[in-house]
Amino acid sequence: MKKLTLSLLILFLHLECFCWGFYGHKKINNYAVFLLPPQMLVLYKTNIGFITDHAVDPDMRRYAIAQEGPRHYIDIDQYGKYPFDALPRKWNDALNKFSEDSLQQHGIVPWWVQTMLYRLTVAFKEKNQVKILKLSAEIGHYIADAHVPLHANSNHNGQYTNQQGIHGFWESRIPELLADKEWDFFIGKADYLNDPGNFIWQRVLESAAAADTVLRYEKELSEQFPADQKFSFENRNGVTRQYSSAFTRAYDLKLKGMVERRMRMAIYSVASFWYTAWVNAGEPDLAKLSNKEFSADDLKEFENLGNSWKNNKINGREHDE
Repeated sequence: MKKLTLSLLILFLHLECFCWGFYGHKKINNYAVFLLPPQMLVLYKTNIGFITDHAVDPDMRRYAIAQEGPRHYIDIDQYGKYPFDALPRKWNDALNKFSEDSLQQHGIVPWWVQTMLYRLTVAFKEKNQVKILKLSAEIGHYIADAHVPLHANSNHNGQYTNQQGIHGFWESRIPELLADKEWDFFIGKADYLNDPGNFIWQRVLESAAAADTVLRYEKELSEQFPADQKFSFENRNGVTRQYSSAFTRAYDLKLKGMVERRMRMAIYSVASFWYTAWVNAGEPDLAKLSNKEFSADDLKEFENLGNSWKNNKINGREHDE
């Protein structure tokens, strides 16, 4: 029984370290809806529950599909120094310079976002409501991941600097503690992206530039903070040992609001990609869509994703442990 309890605890801790955490991803998709114009709100606000809840589907898919993992990150520091000019920004150019195996090994998130944008644009053109909702929820996840500094660095969980756990700390613990009551998400409105590829690469470069600060500041604060006060026992979904509220707030203050800024930018970016796909599809009337009901296969897919996540049946590289 003790071994089973320990295994379940380890499993839970592992599951909770994914990108932005389930909490963060849902918040980002949810807030992004309110940046859309009225012509899109007729669909998105009506289905905000689905778009919010299914923001986490790509993370759950990592437990079922081996190819899923690299879509969430890019270890761009493996390609030299900032701004990493050795890595071509266009996929075919990158393929010609590096093998696909190498690109997949180091992550493909900026390219995958563009693939998802194309698919969402096609769904709008087809006026297929089910596809629009599914793809909107999922592209929101990948875009949000590109805004996380440790998703653009090979030391993604401080594993090379004895800072294991920093990934979930930055993207899950801080937002969960501060976002609802202390952060401002009045952002404005979505914009049309004239060059979505360049836009997402800029977000990745911002993340990459911030990664060293994320790691360095946590190490500096740990050296200054009383060791017995860094962690605390607070109730969080049944797991009680985590970074203390005091340490979390001190770290957020030291970062000068970085996590809030990246979350705000993620929300703006998600809404702007949705809006861009709709405009590029010819601004179809979203009150007059076909295929509004999820099929039995769709519902089975959602069920299988949930079961795979619960059963921890992951394939491929686990980037955020």
